[in-house]
Amino acid sequence: MLPYAVNCSILLTGLPLLERPAAARASGFDGVEFWWPFDSAVPADAEVDAFVRSIEEAGVRLVGLNFAAGDMAGGDRGLVSWPARSTELRDNLDVVADIGQRLGCRAFNALYGNRVDGVSEQEQDDLAVENLALAAAAVGRIGGTVLIEPVSGADRYPIRTAAQVTAIIDRVAREADAANVRMLADLYHLAVNGDDVAAVIAGDAALIGHVQIADAPGRGEPGTGELPLDGWMSALQRAGYSGWVGLEYKSEAADPFAWLPRERRGSAARTA
Repeated sequence: MLPYAVNCSILLTGLPLLERPAAARASGFDGVEFWWPFDSAVPADAEVDAFVRSIEEAGVRLVGLNFAAGDMAGGDRGLVSWPARSTELRDNLDVVADIGQRLGCRAFNALYGNRVDGVSEQEQDDLAVENLALAAAAVGRIGGTVLIEPVSGADRYPIRTAAQVTAIIDRVAREADAANVRMLADLYHLAVNGDDVAAVIAGDAALIGHVQIADAPGRGEPGTGELPLDGWMSALQRAGYSGWVGLEYKSEAADPFAWLPRERRGSAARTA
């Protein structure tokens, strides 16, 4: 079975952010992931140290981290293709790589960015290739992988399908010789956007660097919607995926993990 990691940016939100890794561990999980957990792209050293310490003291592994992505609550969805904030992203790269080095994280999500007024799509896409290449070089120094994610629910976000992601991966590899860019296969987003998830798994498994799940409709925990998540997990394993599965869903339940037996929560489930 594939091991699960708690996305501590969308789950356990009743707790202060730095208390969530310990809560995930208390619930039986060995892995956690985060969106960018700071208010600025280049936080103070003390803020980074406190974040790193919260992971280490909880006894969990950070398995996924976003690059700075702007004001997510306000509708921003990344800086990769955003000309006015490109310098901010580039300043963020070494901070991300440093956190990855300290915590053993090797998967880093580069949200592409919304379309912006007054800038052509080609200019944004050309900039994205440049920035993805720089990100790949930065985390490549620690053996890391840059992830590109299709997203739903954001009208101005242009990357919605697996085919769009693979086209970007191909372009970055061709133009920048960057071989460490992969797809973040968020099965919820792919399904909501109308992609054939089973076909994506069958055809693009070699390009999948990380997986996230939620059920649909509603983006709730598995079992609250209609997606065949168990079948897709099995298909991923058959296709050769052996990485983590991030739990990136919304839940108002007293126990947001009640759907998942405790013996399947830790990384030991990988060999069960």
